[in-house]
Amino acid sequence: MKTNAIVYGSLSTGVQKKALETLTEFLLDYTMEYPVALPAEKYEPTDDFRWFFIGTRAQNPHIAAFGGTAPTHKEGYRISVQNDTVVIEGCDDAGVLYGCVDFYNKYILKFEFDHHPGRYFRNIFEGTLPDFELTSHPDVSDRGIWTWGHVIYDYRGFIDNMVKLKMNTIIVWNDHAPVNAEDFIAYAHDRNVKVIWGFAWLWDTDCNKFNIAALGNAGDEIAEKYKREYAPLNADGIYFQSFTELDKDEIGGILIAEAVTNFVNETAQKFFEVTPGLELQFGLHATSVKEKLQYLRHVDPRIRIVWENCGSFPFSYIPQDVGGFEETCNFVRTIAHLRGEQENFGVVTKGLVKLNWSEFTHPKGPACFGVSSREVQANRVVRKHKYWKYIQAYWMTYADKAHEMIRLMQQERNGKLVITGLVEDGMFEKHIYFPVALYSEMLWDCATPTNDLINAVALRDYVDFA
Repeated sequence: MKTNAIVYGSLSTGVQKKALETLTEFLLDYTMEYPVALPAEKYEPTDDFRWFFIGTRAQNPHIAAFGGTAPTHKEGYRISVQNDTVVIEGCDDAGVLYGCVDFYNKYILKFEFDHHPGRYFRNIFEGTLPDFELTSHPDVSDRGIWTWGHVIYDYRGFIDNMVKLKMNTIIVWNDHAPVNAEDFIAYAHDRNVKVIWGFAWLWDTDCNKFNIAALGNAGDEIAEKYKREYAPLNADGIYFQSFTELDKDEIGGILIAEAVTNFVNETAQKFFEVTPGLELQFGLHATSVKEKLQYLRHVDPRIRIVWENCGSFPFSYIPQDVGGFEETCNFVRTIAHLRGEQENFGVVTKGLVKLNWSEFTHPKGPACFGVSSREVQANRVVRKHKYWKYIQAYWMTYADKAHEMIRLMQQERNGKLVITGLVEDGMFEKHIYFPVALYSEMLWDCATPTNDLINAVALRDYVDFA
């Protein structure tokens, strides 16, 4: 078996380093020998190695010599295998990283399984690699996970598993900014994951308690919290919720849609004065405003409305809740253009795994999160196993509904939108369960038939079944 050698273009960013680590990890599984890793300037042709060239065309000049058209779509890549030589070319740093991920997903697995009844699969690195050509890019621009921060027990494992799923956004909700927030952000950025911090703008577990006729100086207090806790961080945006998580459209005789629009616009202005151009995301529960959308058309266009609870699965917690799916589709078509063709649009989908609210208490203060022991993590994995088994069973039946909804939103906004799935308190940092892996591939690839994605995702060694 030839020794593999990786010629990289740059390690100047954490994302490029992660690309090299990722390809090394996958190759080591098949060869039991660490591949040689060389910067582009030290490459000298020799038949002693099987060569892998990774990077962008600007960073790794050897890539251009192999011809082909460079990828041009943000986060896109090209994988080319010719004459036992591999080229993984990214449009940018992220494209290099995702090309290395998909070298395993879409190349190794394609040829490893030869469907021979006596063996089923083979180690393709024991001979000459089959020729191959693929160019790919994400169909949804911002893809990721929504979670409460206090139920992340290993933030490094959590972010690294997002990389394997080609996810680039995490919304983390906390009552208080974590004391290790900067470390979390730096680790995420080194893996091309944007961090959006979430906290309440008059949200609580019972939104009935608010007297929305007398909000007073609440907006000033929220803006002060932002300036004190979040503005100094190198985060990528802020996500908030207000008093919309209700199944009625009034509180105390006052329309929620009208009151929340005025409150959000006034409070947001204080944020934009501190940080012009801030990515500000308004987590809006459709259940309280669905019949009063005319008010929401007046939300400041700089604010991205991120919709939740829009109807049936994949907006329902229960994945078999598909009744009224067409009605949900029609509603999504409306809100995708609510403020015109330049609509800042996003959603949080559900139907994966959620917080156990029967055990919930608000964290009492700031904490150093995501650093628990192996014993704590192992215990929680066992506790969450049955939840995942339930979710998995119904995703196997209704995955096509989730894919159809993602495809609809992608088409309505031409791919420029935020879609995050609620994956909270499910020990994602330890196990990438099949429903989440399938969901992530739907965000990357809206066009491939759902059954083909199910087959491809199920073959991945890093994907677990409950």
